Amino acid sequence: MKEMIISGNEAIAYGAIRGGCRFFAGYPITPSSEVAEMLSLELPKVCGKFIQMEDEMGSLAAVIGASLTGKKAMTATSGPGFSLMQEHIGFAAMGEIPCVIVDIQRGGPSTGLPTHASQGDVMQARWGTHGDHEVIVLSPWSVQESYTLIIEAFNLSEEYRSPVIFLSDEVIAHLRERLIIPDDDEIKIVERAQPTVPPEEYKPFDVSMGKIPPLANFGSGYRYHITGLTHDETGFPSDDSKNAASLIKRLRDKIIDNRDKIVKTETFMMDDAEIAVIAYGAVARSAKQAVIIAREEMGIKVGLLRLITVWPFADKEIFELSKRVKSIVISEMNLGQLKTTVEAAVKGNCDVYTVGRADGELVTPSEILEKVKEVRVEH
Repeated sequence: MKEMIISGNEAIAYGAIRGGCRFFAGYPITPSSEVAEMLSLELPKVCGKFIQMEDEMGSLAAVIGASLTGKKAMTATSGPGFSLMQEHIGFAAMGEIPCVIVDIQRGGPSTGLPTHASQGDVMQARWGTHGDHEVIVLSPWSVQESYTLIIEAFNLSEEYRSPVIFLSDEVIAHLRERLIIPDDDEIKIVERAQPTVPPEEYKPFDVSMGKIPPLANFGSGYRYHITGLTHDETGFPSDDSKNAASLIKRLRDKIIDNRDKIVKTETFMMDDAEIAVIAYGAVARSAKQAVIIAREEMGIKVGLLRLITVWPFADKEIFELSKRVKSIVISEMNLGQLKTTVEAAVKGNCDVYTVGRADGELVTPSEILEKVKEVRVEH
């Protein structure tokens, strides 16, 4: 076991290599650039490839191409670049191409606040690309989790043949704290399933072996077609409505049917809580401190539900929680993007409030505490 003091972005780079990443294509953008900088140094040491592309669209296109050759591949960006990547995220979803997209959130819209923090991409991560689709989005709250969770992002991407978005923020990205590097027996690494049939019998979207067909590597003797159009089991375009309906439903179901395996949350002091705070990323650290102060200094029974998996949403967990508490307070670095989603999960069982800010600054424990006190008075 090894320990080091590094930043969240550096931990992402080291964790990605540990998870099997051997290709990175990206374009520099604050506050994600350290991910690329570190990988430019470290990938060649493990026979990996690093390339700086001309823009963010080209970056994800290169990542998709590398993935189809069998490489675990990743890019990293921030809000404006993430916006530019949406078309290719949709292509990867339709083509079922594993890849990891790191989005270090910063203030927006547009160029916004390049060097300041935000969680304003949380809905874009879910709905940024058009059409009916599912997506897996993970959010770390520490340097340690930046390392371990990026490995999980690669595992999920390979297992479900899906793009996975790693949604961090400027605070966690540039925070420096202790990282304990796990031993090999503590790390699970998932490799994508390979076809067991000869090349002449292979169909890249053949569901006879399950909702997630094996993916052959380009250059390994298997030839097949990839398109962003709706397609049949051979990968060639098909506009047949029944085929399209079956395809889109399968793309959804392969994630939704496994949501209980994918969705991860963490609770803190929730056993007897009357008020629950829901938070993710850096704000969850503020929320935890607010919970401690509220209990120790004010006697308020409040707890924290931290979203580790942001999408698929933890609707079941929040619904169960809503039956036990009087109120839920959502805290995030935006003006309430998750409120309607939480309200839908709560189904009227309790009141839902928000506390947030969109000025590039972290929501503080005192701000969360003030909202908790307001909510307590109302009840």
